[in-house]
Amino acid sequence: MPTEKRDYYEVLGVAKDADVAEIKRAYRAGALKHHPDRNPGDPQAETKFKEAAEAYEVLSDPDKRGRYDRFGHAGLQGVGLHDFSSAGIDDISSMFADIFGGDLFGGLFGHRRQSRSGPQQGYDLETQVEIELAEVVTGCSRDITFQRNEVCDVCNGSGAAPGSDPETCGACRGQGRVRQVSHGFFGLVEQIVACEACGGTGKIIRQKCTACGGSSQVRKKRTVEMKIPPGAEDGQGFRLRGEGECGLRGGPPGELHVYVRVRQHPFLERRGRDLLCVVPITISQAALGATIEVPTLDGPVEVEVPSGSQYGQTVTVRGQGLPDTRRRGRGNLIAQLLVEVPTKLSKKQRELLAEYARHEDVAHSPQRRSFLDRLKDHFKGAGKQDSRAKKK
Repeated sequence: MPTEKRDYYEVLGVAKDADVAEIKRAYRAGALKHHPDRNPGDPQAETKFKEAAEAYEVLSDPDKRGRYDRFGHAGLQGVGLHDFSSAGIDDISSMFADIFGGDLFGGLFGHRRQSRSGPQQGYDLETQVEIELAEVVTGCSRDITFQRNEVCDVCNGSGAAPGSDPETCGACRGQGRVRQVSHGFFGLVEQIVACEACGGTGKIIRQKCTACGGSSQVRKKRTVEMKIPPGAEDGQGFRLRGEGECGLRGGPPGELHVYVRVRQHPFLERRGRDLLCVVPITISQAALGATIEVPTLDGPVEVEVPSGSQYGQTVTVRGQGLPDTRRRGRGNLIAQLLVEVPTKLSKKQRELLAEYARHEDVAHSPQRRSFLDRLKDHFKGAGKQDSRAKKK
């Protein structure tokens, strides 16, 4: 009985309105987490790895994703999906690496590895750090603690118990691969496959190291200091070379990719290099002008509100924005004025406003006059159309 497929968004752990970049990151993280080479004792790892590949193929394609959103799995029949259930792990890894020029996995899988019997580069790792918006101005440092696979100190990475050595596999003669002949539709088919006797390593370990179980690696916690430069953006990634997992058989270590998350500020919103702050002012301040305090990342500053300021008008404070990693100087702080209409008035305030209203020249208000003129023209045009319709 066939297994019911899970929802693709659930497989990748993303929302239904996730953009392509978010889907790409989610698949990369899931593929790294469930890659069978990293989970030799988990029988479900390969299934989850292939499941993530299938979900990514659909959700990264606008047409396939549209069909799936409207009709579910049934809408994908006949659209040419790959059969990941029968595909090899290396085939899946290389397929997406070829499509994205190797950038999707950043060198995590087959395109960055050599034969199983030779040196193999370690896997890359991912993590993230949070910083305050104020730290974007100055830059900062963070201690990043994570876990990674390191070379086993007991067996020095051989996987064999101390005092013993791995033996050369007799089935493949240490090559890690063997020729396999099978009957195909057009006759005999010959292909090179990984040796089952040694798992493609070319070596047989009779006495496994008790510390690492023969895997040659052990899980360890590591802490590194990372310097985040001024101007870092939310979601920006930084690469720490050599801080990924250790390689196999003398291969170089992978890399650690650190993504920065900038916490939301209670008053300031980032707009590139500029900062936006919505500042409430009173009707009298807007009409008469005033000096108000505006919050910045360096502390409050005084800003002059010109008389006659309108709702939504902006006042710019130069040099109080954020730096850019590619340019000198800082952006600006843009204070957007929010003119508040009082909801409760005292008796005296009501009397004063009533007196002001008696002297208010509504007819000569530029914006109101423009609105009334456009409104008059609109009704004139509508009246002409009605008269023409009646004549017909």
